[in-house]
Amino acid sequence: MNWLNLKNATQLEEIKAQSSDKPVLIFKHSTTCSISSMAWNRMQRNWKEEDLQKVTPYYLDLLSYRAISNQIATDFGVYHQSPQVILIKDGKAIYDNSHMGISYAEIMEKV
Repeated sequence: MNWLNLKNATQLEEIKAQSSDKPVLIFKHSTTCSISSMAWNRMQRNWKEEDLQKVTPYYLDLLSYRAISNQIATDFGVYHQSPQVILIKDGKAIYDNSHMGISYAEIMEKV
């Protein structure tokens, strides 16, 4: 998978700008949580390389970059959860889901 790592809060401004051209997906992952690992694994198994034409995916290691996760909640008006997916279009969150509600098919429908 060719997901971009989200490691710096300044990337959030880039994501907002990028989302004007193509939606951006952020996957927030807690590396010590079994539910988060299961959701991440499902995303990896279902992800298709051609999806990169439709959406730009970012991966956030929540434990290493908790401050960025907090900034995501503030900037996009979503309640912090983990695991969590957030779909950004035109600088705004248009979809988010968490835990067992994370569905690859549903995400791709929203794209």
